[in-house]
Amino acid sequence: MRRVVSRMLQSTRIAFIGPGAMAEAMIRGLVVGELVSPAQVIAAGPRSARLEELQNKYAIHISTDNVSAVQGANVVVLAVKPQMLNHVMQALKGHLAPDALVISVIAGARMQLMENGLQHRALVRSMPNTPAQIGEGMTVWTASASVTMAQREQAQAILGALGEEIFVEEEDYLDMATALSGNGPAYVFLFMEAMVDAGVHLGFPRYIAEKLVLQTVKGSVDYAQQTSQHLSRLRNQVTSPGGTSAEALYYLEKAGFRTALSRAIWAGYQRSSQLGRGKKRNVQDE
Repeated sequence: MRRVVSRMLQSTRIAFIGPGAMAEAMIRGLVVGELVSPAQVIAAGPRSARLEELQNKYAIHISTDNVSAVQGANVVVLAVKPQMLNHVMQALKGHLAPDALVISVIAGARMQLMENGLQHRALVRSMPNTPAQIGEGMTVWTASASVTMAQREQAQAILGALGEEIFVEEEDYLDMATALSGNGPAYVFLFMEAMVDAGVHLGFPRYIAEKLVLQTVKGSVDYAQQTSQHLSRLRNQVTSPGGTSAEALYYLEKAGFRTALSRAIWAGYQRSSQLGRGKKRNVQDE
């Protein structure tokens, strides 16, 4: 599979605009995974120290000039902070190759905004999450009508370097993905943190509580993936009538655990939709 993907990206020049954590995750996956050679990759941004760090790690090209970096690039990955997007697009407008593919990993940035800002139509919008930094991410992505099938395959290969990826036809799914999988690690970490704190409250040393929780969550996920059974069946397997799990789950349901989580994800979705429309947060609405 790696050789197939490597041929797909052969001679493809990839420019990363914004050398942050997500850009590094993609660069690592591509270069260390031998999907492209370091010579095919350039990263650009304002901080020379950060760029030199990436160059030392991955032997890629670097530049402090975004316009220079995209010259001749077949794929341009936008990985800047959302508040910097307009400034970056203004500088890049008119400098992208007509047949270049633009891939955005910027939360909330809709394709219409980027098409207008860049005056460019071949766009992919994606929503990765933080486990992408260790190659275990979940990325949801979509493409504009101007993206060719060959470019879709390139996008799939590049985003696949972050972990799992899934293509969706409608852009609105990206806001849903932001709330579910994009924000998802935050929910999981909060849940794990609460479990650890409960373990400490029971009397465990914190390091033991953390080890118990980390392996329990990891093992549960691995088990769910390997068995392919419905999650409710897996839950029932460890819930004996009148037992300890049944008692604990009763209190979770009584406390509104399921409803609170659902409402939190819905709130995240609404906020993502607002950001896509350029609406600022209004605390008076809360």
